[in-house]
Amino acid sequence: MKKIFLLMTLCMGSLISQAQNDLDVLLTAGVEDAQRFANDYLAPGTNGLMHSMSANWFNSAKVKPLGGFEISIIANAALIKDENKIFNLNTADYNNVQFVQGPASQMVASVLGENDPAIFVEVEYDDPIFGSQTVELELPQGIGDASKNLLPTAFIQGAIGLGSGIEIKARYVPKIDRDDVSLSMYGAGVQLEISDWLPASKLWPVALSGVITYNHLDGSYNITESSGIEGENQRLENNTNTWLFQLVASTKLPIINFYGGIGYINGTSESDLLGTYRVTNGPLTSENIVDPFSVSSDITALRATIGTKLKLGFFRLNAEYNLSEFDTFSAGISFGFR
Repeated sequence: MKKIFLLMTLCMGSLISQAQNDLDVLLTAGVEDAQRFANDYLAPGTNGLMHSMSANWFNSAKVKPLGGFEISIIANAALIKDENKIFNLNTADYNNVQFVQGPASQMVASVLGENDPAIFVEVEYDDPIFGSQTVELELPQGIGDASKNLLPTAFIQGAIGLGSGIEIKARYVPKIDRDDVSLSMYGAGVQLEISDWLPASKLWPVALSGVITYNHLDGSYNITESSGIEGENQRLENNTNTWLFQLVASTKLPIINFYGGIGYINGTSESDLLGTYRVTNGPLTSENIVDPFSVSSDITALRATIGTKLKLGFFRLNAEYNLSEFDTFSAGISFGFR
């Protein structure tokens, strides 16, 4: 769970733990440069996370009748494309960073990629005694092949019918504390069956509905022991929120059904590097940097869904594929009544 959590929410940890002195030098070169790099480096990972955590909110356009319920275990995975593994680092946008070799603008690994071979930059900082100094460091690697080109999420989900074509839903990940990592997530949604409000709805061969959902994720990673920089209360915190608005259609057969939809996903993910960092400026002096920076990424994208559901008594299986900026596939195992 710790590895998945870092991948999902706080991949910024690799920026810090890559080598003990790298973050020290990066912050010495300037918080602005460190923040710019972290924002571009993390954005593909947090954007993929938001697509992954928003999948499989429905498996039919037909809502449950009054008192009908369903309990599900959901597993999602956003697919990582080659273009998500890199970003363009143009040193003209930085104050104190230059490539050791090659042009001023190069493609480097994002948190989802890997630099092969390694890429080195030269960072300039101001020593109060010796003046302008430079140091060479390796750019952080991403998760690379370790991800298997997937960004996974998983939930426990429930749904209950309220009657009059209304169904409410909730999903939940209980708070997990393991080593230095803490994670929790919840979500809620409502599904309104439009076809249930139309004349002769029982004669329609398909059901039509609208779905609105919300997801929220909180995470914290204590880096005091792993950062290699003196200080206090050093941690990474993440806050991610997504909204989904989707129109859904499905067949109304007794055993196997097919569903699809078109919709819109919107989300924001914010990651904060917090605490006190005692950064050295040459061999004799240092300064305290408190709560160095925050970075964020946003998504606004259309999403199309196609899926199928098998119903065998109380037992149900469903699988779906979502087309968007990050394509996502998902599977669910459910137990339900009516």
